[in-house]
Amino acid sequence: MAEARGVTAPAFVEALDLASERLGGAVLAANDEFFAPKENLLKAGKPVFLEHEYTDRGKWMDGWETRRRRTPGFDWCLVRLGLPGIVRGVVVDTAFFRGNYPEHCAIEACAARPDVRVEELLDPGVQWVEILPRSPLRGDAQNVFEVSCPVRVTHLRLNIYPDGGVARLRVHGDAVPDWRRLDRPGVEIDLAAVENGASVLSCSDMFFGVRHNLIMPGRAANMGEGWETRRRRGPGYDWALVALAAQGEISRIEVDTNHFKGNYPDSCMIEGIDAAGRSAAELAGAGDFREIVPQTKLQAHTRHLFEEEIRASGPFTHVRLNIYPDGGVSRLRIFGKATRAGAAEQRLRWLNALTQREAEAELRAACGSTAWASQMAGARPFSDEAHLVATAGQIWGRLGREDWLEAFRAHPRIGETKAQGEDQETSAAARRWSSQEQAGASGADQETREALARLNRAYDEKFGHIFIVCATGKSAGEMLEDLRERIEHSAEEEIGIAAEEQRKITEIRLRKLIRGG
Repeated sequence: MAEARGVTAPAFVEALDLASERLGGAVLAANDEFFAPKENLLKAGKPVFLEHEYTDRGKWMDGWETRRRRTPGFDWCLVRLGLPGIVRGVVVDTAFFRGNYPEHCAIEACAARPDVRVEELLDPGVQWVEILPRSPLRGDAQNVFEVSCPVRVTHLRLNIYPDGGVARLRVHGDAVPDWRRLDRPGVEIDLAAVENGASVLSCSDMFFGVRHNLIMPGRAANMGEGWETRRRRGPGYDWALVALAAQGEISRIEVDTNHFKGNYPDSCMIEGIDAAGRSAAELAGAGDFREIVPQTKLQAHTRHLFEEEIRASGPFTHVRLNIYPDGGVSRLRIFGKATRAGAAEQRLRWLNALTQREAEAELRAACGSTAWASQMAGARPFSDEAHLVATAGQIWGRLGREDWLEAFRAHPRIGETKAQGEDQETSAAARRWSSQEQAGASGADQETREALARLNRAYDEKFGHIFIVCATGKSAGEMLEDLRERIEHSAEEEIGIAAEEQRKITEIRLRKLIRGG
């Protein structure tokens, strides 16, 4: 629904704008931009109206405006989000478009590679999901729409019916980074960076500068790109509460007052808490915060670095920056390493947020059964690792012989590197995990390798599928003994044993998917 003037906007409008140009958002293409360019849609500032400003094509407008449509159809533009994430709501702002705004709009979303080309996004094979059905618009208004689509997306398509102008598009939501790229052993990250998944949950005041500015990428271009509170006229202090990207151990902190010269805080103090699952409202009154950096004097227009001053390293899930008595801070950086539990939680969050197709592809690396991967993807969200593993076993147990055989074909024979069913879509993770699992066979002597190859062929001929064994931690000799024993089984007995071995392999791989490895 469009927001009526004087009516309180829904809470999601205070969430991060995932399409912000400062985060890398961009309008990639539009079918028409005759009167005003598509790039205006994501401009940071509020729209303006210049009454006497014209171009050689007509009235100058601060937005995206298409020509008058004389044929059936609609106009559209493609938007790349600055950060992939879950969209909670959108604002379609038609400011100053009065006799030339679209009657309706709709928004679709998809998940694509970071380097996807526009031509690929326009291909009919792309799976676009409607996150906002065709909805009426009002002219010269902020049309506010809540979105219910718990899927991580990277691109949007704004459709306007039949034509007209839109001043700004804001896409509010939660960033969901791919923690497989962030979680590297021994590597520090900025646990408070928005691009890593951190968020500023709440603050005491943000009269001059919004709280999200604290954790934006890079240094601020000016004072307006920082967090700044109004002048305090009574006792007390101001504060901002940051949810870290993951539970982590803190090693150093940076408080940057860049551009704040006559309005920087006199001092600051930083506290932390390990409080996964607690809301911002609950944390506001929490008394179990621990002091990380004691109250310390600040200077104007300066990067303040704290390392030796850190009194408690964590683990923490949230930090609170207290400034005394008020003022502006440009950036807050919290450097450290995610705990194993913290990184696993974020990997699971990422898995839960993938599209059905993406989730199936990731899960097939753990088990090559199409039916199993499809049902697993449909069973999300998983509350924790135990829930994930338990569900995997339950679904596997309900499948039949053909599904089991399909999973077996995704494995190379013991002592080999290429699976029978391997193709271009076989993931790097599946190949890496298979290599790790067969590490015990790589150092086998020539006699053992030849015996494995000979018995593998005999096993194939007898049972019609490859020999499946949970090889993790086993030597080549142990695997050879298993093979010699199991080749004597009946087909009925052996298929059940092989299925159980596959279940064990799947469990190990799922734990690696969540924990890394």
